[in-house]
Amino acid sequence: MPGPVTRVRADPGGAALKTYDAKDIRNVLLVGHGGAGKTTLLEALLFASGGITRMGTVEDGNTVSDHDPDEQRRGISVSLAMAPIEWKGVKINALDAPGTADFVGDLRNAIRAVDAVIVVVSAVDGVEVQTEYAWELAVDEGLPRAIFVNKLDRERADFQSTLDQLVSSFGTQVAPFELPIGQEHEFGGIADLLHEKADLYPNGPMAEESEWPDDIHAMADPAREKLVEAVAESDDALIEEYLEQGTLPEEHIVSGAKAGFAAARLAPVLVGSASKAIGIDRLLDFIVDEFPSPLDRGPITVIGRGGEAKERPGDPAGPTTAFVFKTVSDPFVGHVTMFRVFSGRVRPDSSIYNATQNTEERLGQLFTQKGKEHETIAEVPAGDIGAVAKLQASHTGDTWSTKDDPVQLQPVELPEPLLAYAITPATKGDEDKLATGLARLREEDPSFHVARNEETHEMVIYGMGEAHLDVQMSRLKAKFGVGVLHTPAKIAFRETVRGKAAAQGRHVKQTGGHGQYAICSIELEPLPRGEGFVYEDKISGGAIPQQFIPSIEKGIVKTMAEGVISGNPMVDIKITLVDGKFHTVDSSDMAFQIAGSVALKEAVEKAGVVLLEPIVQLSVVVPESFTGDIMGDLNAKRGKIQGMEQIGGGKQRINALVPQAEVARYVIDLRSMTGGRGAFAMTFSHYEEMPS
Repeated sequence: MPGPVTRVRADPGGAALKTYDAKDIRNVLLVGHGGAGKTTLLEALLFASGGITRMGTVEDGNTVSDHDPDEQRRGISVSLAMAPIEWKGVKINALDAPGTADFVGDLRNAIRAVDAVIVVVSAVDGVEVQTEYAWELAVDEGLPRAIFVNKLDRERADFQSTLDQLVSSFGTQVAPFELPIGQEHEFGGIADLLHEKADLYPNGPMAEESEWPDDIHAMADPAREKLVEAVAESDDALIEEYLEQGTLPEEHIVSGAKAGFAAARLAPVLVGSASKAIGIDRLLDFIVDEFPSPLDRGPITVIGRGGEAKERPGDPAGPTTAFVFKTVSDPFVGHVTMFRVFSGRVRPDSSIYNATQNTEERLGQLFTQKGKEHETIAEVPAGDIGAVAKLQASHTGDTWSTKDDPVQLQPVELPEPLLAYAITPATKGDEDKLATGLARLREEDPSFHVARNEETHEMVIYGMGEAHLDVQMSRLKAKFGVGVLHTPAKIAFRETVRGKAAAQGRHVKQTGGHGQYAICSIELEPLPRGEGFVYEDKISGGAIPQQFIPSIEKGIVKTMAEGVISGNPMVDIKITLVDGKFHTVDSSDMAFQIAGSVALKEAVEKAGVVLLEPIVQLSVVVPESFTGDIMGDLNAKRGKIQGMEQIGGGKQRINALVPQAEVARYVIDLRSMTGGRGAFAMTFSHYEEMPS
């Protein structure tokens, strides 16, 4: 079934949408745990600003950002979405990132494209796993962080409990700028602590300004004092003034709050209900008035041709520097590339140099994305975000620059994939379509890996979890018309031998005419783990002509690759060729290959076969409260604990050696044991004998 039709739209006169100066642009990413209400918040922002005439819902599958069939079916965001919003002459490029761990690739790339984040937290569920993860990513990128406490109109909504969790998780920089007026279904207004006024919402998304209600003072007065104190503590000059006078003038509070937020020393807490559009106009005002523009962000660091780091200011007249943060295969307009311009400007019908791929591409029409709709734009200057269709070479994570100065941004660090499936096309003959689809999906999502395992002869896809791989397989069907069957990827076991043995390989067929004749005697012995294969020739007296010595080795190596008992490759053995016989007419290269194979099989049967399994080095990071459960589980998985260390933030790192077969689905086990609060990395270590 084809996906939704994508429409390209300009204004009624046919002209492209207006171009904005960098000072009038805000690039914002909505982050948080799945279900906190990010998609509904974006819908409310569009509705309150007049960008849409009615709000869709996630449940009905008709929101602007969740237009993908997989999102509508699952009721969660599975890919990055974007919509431009205009408010008071300012363009807000709002990006909505998926809130589940399986889709962190989109989140990590999107953070590079924005200048600030809004961390959306449910007042019902509080701080959750992906809230913390997204916060840490924003901290690493040095981005200002505002917090929007959502769903205050819901049953069991608890603002104070949520605020306590926020302070506990993220520190005293968390400062409420607003308080809710009313609880649960009676939530209908907001107390503005910064300007000491109230906004009430009796009818729709636009506030009616009022005074603080009498019953809010008991909470609002001390909260206002704490806010003033937090603003003072964010700046050395302000703290001196505060200590001297016991308070701060109104203008210093307002300017100090803005400066503290821009410098990421203050994390303002704003409140509202996206589904009821309460507090949305205030959030729009806050984004326009307090969020940094691209000019406020300062220069970015780029890497030159010789590997040297240098700064590049956000100058629209400077050399072009842009970052591709998302590519999507659209069945109707082709490959769509979304990009953020940091320097210079990108124009339609011009050429761009892709420094990552070392190639030049011709651009067509430029547009901005509003969910599935495309709105034509005249150009994308420094600070803005745009999109273009039908580029072949540009992939997610690439840098555009100039051929004369091919700088690149530091690559976005993506976690290694955690789950593997072996796949085959459901319809015979679809192998080429499958290869094309996999290559396209890999270009779109660098956290998705594809490889052909030559040992197991499987096509293997790797992802961040079950949902990630399920979505990619659905996209193969929807976008490229190829269904797939999947099974857990096979584990690459090995064979070796337990003891020494001697054997003779005999291949003799002489029944008249040109026959086959080859006899070889070998000695077999095990080698230490990791030594591989050693072949030694101790033939004396010309028992076998020199040209047939490599033939015997070739036959042995071929049989080792195929395995003798279990079908897994044989390793860590030494073969010594000690004797043999040949015939001047009937001996041949192939005859001695067969004799070598026969000799190996007989020797292995005498020496005894041992199955080896791959052992991985596992590094698990969890909150300290889960340490005992994790260690018990690793022991049950035949793991050997190597050590533990405290790494700060109340977390422990546990290092262990574990059989790969036991942790092939560890991403699922760990999320289940820790409620998603654990993380791990896995690397191959060595092979070890399997217990009988």
